[in-house]
Amino acid sequence: MDEDVSRRTIAVSVRASKLTARGLAYVVGAVGRKIRKAHREHQTPHGRQSVKKLMAHGAATNSIELSGDTKAFDRVARKWNVDYAFYKTGPDKYLLFFKAGQADAITACFSEYSRKVLNKSKSRRVPIREQLKQAADQLAKEKPHKRERVKEAVREDR
Repeated sequence: MDEDVSRRTIAVSVRASKLTARGLAYVVGAVGRKIRKAHREHQTPHGRQSVKKLMAHGAATNSIELSGDTKAFDRVARKWNVDYAFYKTGPDKYLLFFKAGQADAITACFSEYSRKVLNKSKSRRVPIREQLKQAADQLAKEKPHKRERVKEAVREDR
């Protein structure tokens, strides 16, 4: 028990002419921030990351070619909680690196992504700018209505 307590204690030294409560609070906050930063550095990142960070996990990696929008894949991959990285090989061409242990999750994620991409291309909606141009052309073709201005008779017997 005594060994456990001594292992978890920290020594902090402060040089100050006058140690106030505000100064002590600042020091304790700075120590807390430093401990949290060290803790974050030791954790492995999850989700989208650089290829270098993914390779640093120490697990075997696989890759798939991906062409198209990476943002759409990001949205789907967040649901499946997979670790992956993109490497750009050309314009709109990417290599998708992922952990070999997560191959099943990536397969399911990739199938959902491809389903979304196919549904998006099938919808064939007319862009809003095109709709506005068509509406403007239609209004220009229609003749403007002439308004007849008629003065109302003024009532004289008030």
